[in-house]
Amino acid sequence: MKPLFRLLTELSSRKWISRITGAFAKSEASRLLIPRFAKSYGIRIDDAEKAIAEYRTLNEFFTRRLKPGLRPFDNNPDALFSPVDSLITGMGPIQAGTLLGIKGQDYTVEELLNRSPRTVNYRNGFYFVLYLSPTDYHRIHAPATGTIVEKEHVKGKVYPVNDFGLRQMKRVLSRNERLITYINHEYGEIAVVKVGAMNVSSIRYVDPLPDRLERGDDLAYFEFGSTVVLLTENNIFEPRTDLSVGSKVKMGESLGTLRSK
Repeated sequence: MKPLFRLLTELSSRKWISRITGAFAKSEASRLLIPRFAKSYGIRIDDAEKAIAEYRTLNEFFTRRLKPGLRPFDNNPDALFSPVDSLITGMGPIQAGTLLGIKGQDYTVEELLNRSPRTVNYRNGFYFVLYLSPTDYHRIHAPATGTIVEKEHVKGKVYPVNDFGLRQMKRVLSRNERLITYINHEYGEIAVVKVGAMNVSSIRYVDPLPDRLERGDDLAYFEFGSTVVLLTENNIFEPRTDLSVGSKVKMGESLGTLRSK
């Protein structure tokens, strides 16, 4: 049965299918689905910035902002924020350029970052894989204060990034479409890798996107569920000891502490 599911997923991972889904989600006809969508996924509509009737399309509701103050920031100035509301599906030290044991598969920094020359910065850093379900708030925020030094858009597939996708599909995180942002902060560099997924019509930066970001600032957003892989440069990060795979985190919550080399 698993090979059949894998085949069906391969066939449905074409970008044109996601474009069709995205086009409908951006149409006014889709607004009729918003109440049912919110109820089906248990979305807290009272947290949304606007009343549910004010959203003109399903996509507009999905990429909604929250009411001010609902995601308080950790007050430690050296904290590395979670950029999203998410489930941690992978975390750990990067060992000689390899991210080990993400749902039974290993990934290299080189493939994840599309063989960027910056790969050397992360060979012995730390990583988090942060999965956003349809229930979650889908805007992505700056995990630290710093300057954007490079951006890259990597074309790719749109395989699911849920538990099935990560376990049963081959190397999903490095085969899917990705939007990579490198941010230079006081203690070094971090990479925010936004990974597209099935039914994600696009990953978009906020407009305008400033060169300089304060931690917690809007950075980007997903149109439907996906994953962020967060990488820290070598020897600049100490993770919280109480976090593990399966932990839920909120945007603005500390993942650990940044430090000088």
